[in-house]
Amino acid sequence: MREKAQPAVGAQENGVGVRELIQVRQIPGDRRRRWFFSEDFDLIVWFNDDGTFAGFELCYDKSRIQRSLAWRQAAGFSHMAVDDGENRPGKYKATPVLVPDGYFDARRIHSAFARECVSLPTEVADYVLQTIEKHPNYGTAL
Repeated sequence: MREKAQPAVGAQENGVGVRELIQVRQIPGDRRRRWFFSEDFDLIVWFNDDGTFAGFELCYDKSRIQRSLAWRQAAGFSHMAVDDGENRPGKYKATPVLVPDGYFDARRIHSAFARECVSLPTEVADYVLQTIEKHPNYGTAL
């Protein structure tokens, strides 16, 4: 997770609950990216030069303990929690950072994202959902 999406100028409503940031800062030397967000999800999608998907980061449970599932062509899956820097008694808030997290509930997140992504471009929604279905935990339950 690089930046937190904010409902601000430059956001385009794609439907109920999902917006796309129109003026996403592109990082020189990095792949082109698109950013979508809702109340409970942030989705950043990276593209190869030829326009094919290169990877994504899906941040979820934003109103609780935020977590991140990332998938990259070269690295595969990673699952992290967001340490928001708030729990530092007597100290100033620290910068949020990603820390390793435990079990990824692939079926729960797939289901929640499937309900919310109906207004995303079909190719983006299908790419993320089909990739989550390939996660090793998708066929298992705790």
